[in-house]
Amino acid sequence: MAFAQQRGSDIGHLVKQAKEKQMSTPARRRLMRDFKRIQQDSLSSSGGISASPLSDNVMIWNAIIIGPSETPFEDGTFRLRLTFDEQYPNKPPQVKFISEMFHPNVYASGELCLDILQNRWSPTYDVASILTSVQSLLNDPNVSSPANVEAANLWKDHRSQYIKRVRMTVEKSWGEDLSEGSEEEDEDDDEEEEEEEEGDDDHDDHDDDDDDDDDQ
Repeated sequence: MAFAQQRGSDIGHLVKQAKEKQMSTPARRRLMRDFKRIQQDSLSSSGGISASPLSDNVMIWNAIIIGPSETPFEDGTFRLRLTFDEQYPNKPPQVKFISEMFHPNVYASGELCLDILQNRWSPTYDVASILTSVQSLLNDPNVSSPANVEAANLWKDHRSQYIKRVRMTVEKSWGEDLSEGSEEEDEDDDEEEEEEEEGDDDHDDHDDDDDDDDDQ
């Protein structure tokens, strides 16, 4: 019993050490500072942005942007995924919309065409400033270099149709489960495991049939 308790204590200590080591890189420490700032800002203002890292991976964040008031995106609740690597903040994260988005600077995949995430990136940007920039982009698109040509053309030549399409995405965003973003990958993994198990069962059944044929 004493040995088991000691072994459990040792394992717990090793797990704690591993977690501390995981948080020891400059990128991870910076991300935790970003998280603290977002928490503080959310208490002192209603900027319409929120974000947090996954519980088991500080390098992947789920975020929500509220559509700016007095714009076609008003009241929309749009989900995003931010993926960082160990070069952050010297290298920008990958940012993409998980929610459906109709915008001149958003690809069909949800990825953004935004200068601060490319050639105008600076290490001074943090998660809050990234999301604020994305939020501002919603009503101030760059139609000279569009990621969505249809959206850009409607914005320039048929604004009423553009607004109608945007409002459709806003209404769709209301029906989304805002908690499901952090679980999507786990669900995909579970589905893959179930498919593998079904495949194994089919293989076993086939083997049994072969054995029966041999017996006959």
